[in-house]
Amino acid sequence: MLTFPNTPQHYPDVAPAEARKHDYHEIYSDFDPAEAAIQASRCSQCGIPFCQIHCPLQNNIPDWLKLTAEGRLQEAYALSSATNTFPEICGRICPQDRLCEGNCVIEKGFNSVTIGAVEKYITETAFANGWVTPIAPARDSGRSVGIIGAGPAGLAAADMLRRFGHEVHVYDRYDRSGGLLMYGIPNFKLEKDIVLRRHHLLVQGGIHFHLDCAVGQDISLAELRQKHSTVLIATGVYRSRDMEIPNASLEHVVPALPYLTASNRAGLGDAVAEYDSGVLNAASKEVIVIGGGDTAMDCVRTAVRQGAKKVTCLYRRDRANMPGSRREVKNAEEEGVQFMWLCAPKAFVGQRRVEQLLVQRMRLSAHDAAGRQSVLPVEGESFALPCDMAIKALGFDAEDLPVMFDAPELTLNTYGTLAVDAKSFETSLPGVYGAGDIVRGASLVVWAIRDGRDAANAMHRSMVAQQKLVA
Repeated sequence: MLTFPNTPQHYPDVAPAEARKHDYHEIYSDFDPAEAAIQASRCSQCGIPFCQIHCPLQNNIPDWLKLTAEGRLQEAYALSSATNTFPEICGRICPQDRLCEGNCVIEKGFNSVTIGAVEKYITETAFANGWVTPIAPARDSGRSVGIIGAGPAGLAAADMLRRFGHEVHVYDRYDRSGGLLMYGIPNFKLEKDIVLRRHHLLVQGGIHFHLDCAVGQDISLAELRQKHSTVLIATGVYRSRDMEIPNASLEHVVPALPYLTASNRAGLGDAVAEYDSGVLNAASKEVIVIGGGDTAMDCVRTAVRQGAKKVTCLYRRDRANMPGSRREVKNAEEEGVQFMWLCAPKAFVGQRRVEQLLVQRMRLSAHDAAGRQSVLPVEGESFALPCDMAIKALGFDAEDLPVMFDAPELTLNTYGTLAVDAKSFETSLPGVYGAGDIVRGASLVVWAIRDGRDAANAMHRSMVAQQKLVA
């Protein structure tokens, strides 16, 4: 270990931009065994591992890096998967530059350890060698759990609860499990066979999936409460935020999620009418994506691959204040995306379809007492951009669950997300719990996994306590 002074940081090879922008394959290759061991050996094994502290899952990163460096990969996987339900997914899509790698204590002149790539290597090696096996509970508890939502929070909770021996049923309105892992994140970041592989493993472990089943339509929350000992709501947040500017309802002004979903469905071989008609397809269009988060980066890079004539990302703040992953911004720039900083949409222009976007120049104010800068318009500085398609990547809010589930007793917080007890994860309805983005608000996949695991533990403790009371 501690080889970082003499061993330079190295990431897996990345496909050249000119080649990768014509397909949807993951752009990063895998480490070979020798390179993975060399990169893992750069870890300084520090006394206070800030990589672990800044990982939402508190992964034992220094320990499995040491095991990887020593070639003890089966042990490394056992340690990695002890805290992370889906390390093969987190290794691919976590913003390591903002979390573990961004907080590596190695002096910045030597660069951080390539933690995410090593995590991916460990897990893929485990799958290749048959070390990843279906869940096999020691005994059945006799209790049944219903989970609403097959996204990362719901699947993480399902995995944990099944390991505790409970019968687990997962209900989801979509025809495949995974939530945004399946339909929101593009293939060039996470190929769908990775998500399907994990789904099949969960099925083999005895988890029951009820897909194409919308709670509130096909089955009620009240029915689920009758069928199961406890219920977990892990629906995520799917309502796209909108903007109040003139002509926002013109044709080809579309929200990000339907656009990404259409692309992913087409990639899976589904018939998607709006994709085929061009409504949700950027081919040959001048595309403007409005927003600065990771969803915006997914949209601009998808538009490039669909054959857009030009792709521009419009963001009202500057590059330093952009919430999206720096790595994703770099990848997008390499693929030909143009970024316009300190620019905000002012109005869409067109008869029936959008033809132009009026843009307002912005500036950042001085820092206030809290260190925050407001965004202010620059008077008299606006201009028009040609636009055949505008994609609104402005974030997501929660759907109205009390209405959707016909459960007015469900309490929401001021942000419209589900209110739960901070320790027990229980909602205002007894025996009904909440986890993931529907509680936290739109966040990272790794936080959804953490919340799902924590909620599962809380639900298990509650069921055990109830069983003892009955006994």
